[in-house]
Amino acid sequence: MSGIFNSSIGRKFAMALSAFFLMIFILQHFAINILSVFSADAFNEASHFMGTFWAVQYLLQPVLIFGVIFHFVMGFILEIQNNRARAISYAKNNGSANSTWMSRNMIWSGGFILVFLVIHFIDFWIPEINTKYIVGDMSGTLPNGEFRYHEELVHKFEPIWRVALYCIGFVFLALHLLHGFNSAFQSVGANNKYTKGLKGFSKVYAIGIPLGFIFIALFHHFNH
Repeated sequence: MSGIFNSSIGRKFAMALSAFFLMIFILQHFAINILSVFSADAFNEASHFMGTFWAVQYLLQPVLIFGVIFHFVMGFILEIQNNRARAISYAKNNGSANSTWMSRNMIWSGGFILVFLVIHFIDFWIPEINTKYIVGDMSGTLPNGEFRYHEELVHKFEPIWRVALYCIGFVFLALHLLHGFNSAFQSVGANNKYTKGLKGFSKVYAIGIPLGFIFIALFHHFNH
């Protein structure tokens, strides 16, 4: 196993697998959050299930946290390697002519997304952990007996500064995904007759999902 991570190809392959895992999570996260626009009850029920089901809490949640940390650490390691290789490339030719702006700035988009994730954890995950495991309230309800998830979500998107921050964060996510999605497929060797279709799907995902999250934030801000 250590031999895999000691090679550049092995690290890129591991990075790609973690990227696929996180993209599946983002899609699942979006699928639940978009419910908040159409039905508060459906969103509350889905959120309560995800927040109390033992497999999600004690198996998937630790794996997700590990996946996020692994992806960013591996990304920084690969960026250091790429910078060294790029320095040699620039000495021979114009390296920027052979790469896109997004590919050359993945570290910056990734860094901003990391900051955004920390803020997102402070906004939602840490208060949820405090409520369930420190306060000891696993019911997920308000004093009036209703589920609290939708009300808390709407409350978070009342300040315009937070909405703006989230929108900027999802713009950076889109930029990151536009290059990262295709890069992940290339790292696992998915260059075949389906490549054109995969590129089309990656663009729809990379632009559509972040736009969907932006829509959710704006919807709740202007309709609270």
